[in-house]
Amino acid sequence: MYLVGGAVRDELLGLPHRERDWVVTGCTPEDLLAEGYRQVGASFPVFLHPDTREEYALARTERKQGHGYHGFTVDFHPGVTLEEDLARRDLTINAMARDSAGRLIDPFGGARDLAARVLRHVSPAFREDPLRVLRVARFAARFAPLGFRVHPATLDLMREISRSGELEHLVAERVWSEIGAAMAAPQPGRFVQVLRDCGALSVLLPEVDRLFGIPQAPEFHPEIDTGAHVLLAMDMAARIGASPESVFALLLHDLGKGLTPAADLPSHPGHEAHGMPLVEAVCARLRAPGSFRELALAVCALHLRVHRLREMQAPGVMRLIEDADLLRRPERLQDLLEACEADYRGRKGREDRPYPQAARLRGALQAAQAVQARDLDVAGLSGEQIGARLREARIAAIARVTVTAGSAGPAG
Repeated sequence: MYLVGGAVRDELLGLPHRERDWVVTGCTPEDLLAEGYRQVGASFPVFLHPDTREEYALARTERKQGHGYHGFTVDFHPGVTLEEDLARRDLTINAMARDSAGRLIDPFGGARDLAARVLRHVSPAFREDPLRVLRVARFAARFAPLGFRVHPATLDLMREISRSGELEHLVAERVWSEIGAAMAAPQPGRFVQVLRDCGALSVLLPEVDRLFGIPQAPEFHPEIDTGAHVLLAMDMAARIGASPESVFALLLHDLGKGLTPAADLPSHPGHEAHGMPLVEAVCARLRAPGSFRELALAVCALHLRVHRLREMQAPGVMRLIEDADLLRRPERLQDLLEACEADYRGRKGREDRPYPQAARLRGALQAAQAVQARDLDVAGLSGEQIGARLREARIAAIARVTVTAGSAGPAG
């Protein structure tokens, strides 16, 4: 039995690892079942240890037979060696093992590539699995703070996959699994950049790819390029500890700018409304979870209004609270504010400026929540009249706690 993959890699990097995976050679499924292991793999035998619940997989080889992630035949007979199993893996840094004595087994130079901070494919068979394009981009985002880069030869294979049409055969669930994980990376913008570098972004997320080269007003966006701003905003979200939902919302928040007529550039009037159908379409295509979809739509629709809170009067603040559904779902406030703050600060040279809009909206929501119908004199009023009276009282409460301050935040 051999410890393999991420646990070995992360140990050599000095990083904690959450789980350990094992490869077993010279065994049959019946051998492991007889020892109390429980089989959980359908397409190939993976077993759970009876005590630790860690995963143990029989050593196997894979051969391409069809399209996409599932187009493989798998062989796991007892004669498959550890090196043959490691050879089917994506990157050299993931193709290392330790034996029961703790000795490192590294037939493809994974430790060397760790030291060089290189993401390199194990073999030309890398091209057989199109999902690896997304996996490499995700690893690039995860290990970006450590200085990792994609090896040029690996990037060439990723370009070959992108041109082949194989990415179109990936099922939405597998694509989302990689995208969702990348949204939790310390530099999620790197994920998008690597996909763009290899031509996969135009296949998987053409709505995002279209943003690169679209200019914005330099007084609001010194970085000018809309695609560059999206990457800066995503990385800013990770920097301030925002949720993966907020990072995903930023990936999509400016999709409407890709539809701006050339005559209007570098302004983008109405880009929030123009972007909403695109956000809906992307989320449906990826089968994004409801929490990701709902926040992405809210940020697309409302980010400019949140930026402009400093110039709003109390009725406008109340309308924003209502449109964001914050009275009914106050738990959405944190994600919304983090996404908007990252958008505001994710601009060249403006990364460290404050975002007072967040405190203002929090205070306004608290003031509105404190006013309840039971506290008002509503005797004899209809339900509609009670609702109007309650809304008026909440606007008055917001007006008491908010202080008119400064000018509006920058557009975009």
